[in-house]
Amino acid sequence: MELTENAIKVLKSKYLLKDEQGNVVETPEQMFRRVAHHLSLAEKLYNNDISFEEQFYEIMSSLRFLPNSPALMNAGKPIGQLAACFVLPVEDSMSAIFNTLRNAALILQSGGGTGFSFSRLRPNKDIVRSTSGVASGPVSFMKIYDMATEVIKQGGARKGANMGILSIDHPDILEFIKIKRNIGELSNFNISVAVTDEFIEAVKNDAEYNLINPRDGKVTQKVKAKKVFDEIVHSAWDTGDPGMIFIDKVNRDNPTPQIGRIESTNPCGEQPLLPYEACVLGSFNLSKYVNEECSSQIQNIPEDIIDYQKIINCIKWDILKRDIIIAVRLLDNAIDVNIYPIRDIEMMHKGNRKIGIGVMGWADMLILLGLPYGHEKSYLLAKDIMRFIRDEARKASVGLAEKKGVFPNFKGSIYDTPNMPSLRNATLTTIAPTGTLSLIADCSSGIEPLFMLAYKRLVIETELLEINKYFLQTAKKYNFFREQIIQKIYKTGSIRGIKNIPSKFKRIFRNAFEIPFEDHIEMQSAFQQYTDNAVSKTINLPNSASKKDIARAYMLAYEKGLKGITVFRYGSKKGTLVKLQDVG
Repeated sequence: MELTENAIKVLKSKYLLKDEQGNVVETPEQMFRRVAHHLSLAEKLYNNDISFEEQFYEIMSSLRFLPNSPALMNAGKPIGQLAACFVLPVEDSMSAIFNTLRNAALILQSGGGTGFSFSRLRPNKDIVRSTSGVASGPVSFMKIYDMATEVIKQGGARKGANMGILSIDHPDILEFIKIKRNIGELSNFNISVAVTDEFIEAVKNDAEYNLINPRDGKVTQKVKAKKVFDEIVHSAWDTGDPGMIFIDKVNRDNPTPQIGRIESTNPCGEQPLLPYEACVLGSFNLSKYVNEECSSQIQNIPEDIIDYQKIINCIKWDILKRDIIIAVRLLDNAIDVNIYPIRDIEMMHKGNRKIGIGVMGWADMLILLGLPYGHEKSYLLAKDIMRFIRDEARKASVGLAEKKGVFPNFKGSIYDTPNMPSLRNATLTTIAPTGTLSLIADCSSGIEPLFMLAYKRLVIETELLEINKYFLQTAKKYNFFREQIIQKIYKTGSIRGIKNIPSKFKRIFRNAFEIPFEDHIEMQSAFQQYTDNAVSKTINLPNSASKKDIARAYMLAYEKGLKGITVFRYGSKKGTLVKLQDVG
């Protein structure tokens, strides 16, 4: 196992076991062994004498596949909570609101992230008959949840993370949209508007739509859809929030509609979940599935010649297929050995057995294959890769169902038809952001392009220097490595405008802000087509991007069939990713 200095820093900071004095008492190898052993114990529940511990250990320690952070942190420990994603209901009563806050505190303490829809809460200044008073509205209770999260900070393991969602037809929608324009408000929340097909059509037609009081279902007023849409765009341009969740699209893909309607997602938006549902995630490091010798040959091909068949032949499909079978079993086992913080969550998670297999290292794979991010062949490859993962994961889930049974809520699900497979898991694929996981695996995060070629990243209170290793290797191999070039990259994070770098590599090593938003969205769409759940991706925009650009991005995302969209205009708010020149 080869771990970078940055990976070791992250592991020592929060992942490896420590004694009562805070001293690290576990090596990375021992961590992977701990996790593999704990997950393999699930086989005993099914009277299976075959141990999968070695297979689990090998796939993780080789850094080809990693489960979500709570699994690495908590497996084999008393806390034992292994899932990353949760959604809790927020019902319209004081006792229910604070009972949900209590449950959220337990989840946050265990390292999980929680999503909430506040759409059921009556609006600000609405009547409260039990006290003869007036309601304070959803945003006021979000502030209470935010303050509690600040105190808990997920038990010190991870920064507190929440998703707050409000329906587009809630009477307090404008207050919600504008709240994060105030610096410091809801700092532990990502927020998104649950947008309906009806609203989008009203925006297109410059029509009005109804705001509805959730207490009694009555229309409170009619408003211009374009006015509300423009406020969403304004806030997103200014702060990066709110995002949009296309809630009707989400529910059209709900695998268990007989159980209920999806109202919220996890904090980064990639996992739509029913109330009290959870999901365990894991990601393949795609850079590990490229034949290195083949990759070297491809990079020597002129930039105007891209032989897609040669690219396909450079991918280790047989190894990926084998690993998918192992990964599905690993995550499915996590459901059985998980120690759930709340009984209702255990019942829901074991009822639907949702897992989410995704990818990281996508930008690295494209670089190794000589494909620019945003090239038409890169979209085609994204579809082929994700289709392969989804199809093989379903086959693996069918195999598990034959031995361990289908998920309990199978009857009435979308799979309960003669032409659909009998699956062990209601969902199998998710594209997560993989922030710290990609640091451990030393690869690019999720399906994002390179953020910048050089920058500093603040992760769990640890400042980490990031310089793209593939650019350094390429510069040396093709004889354009110069110290002055490296110094320029330190200052800008980009090779744009630097002389003596072949144009082919300027295209391959574009950073996230040099890629048009249309290409970002097209890539997200390519992966979404073969992803059961959703895709976490940030549509990065340069600081010069206009509000019209953001409006166009939102509408394009809807037209492309995305389940959600998040935009970030560089410099619009202080983030965790900062250019070197910005930190002195």
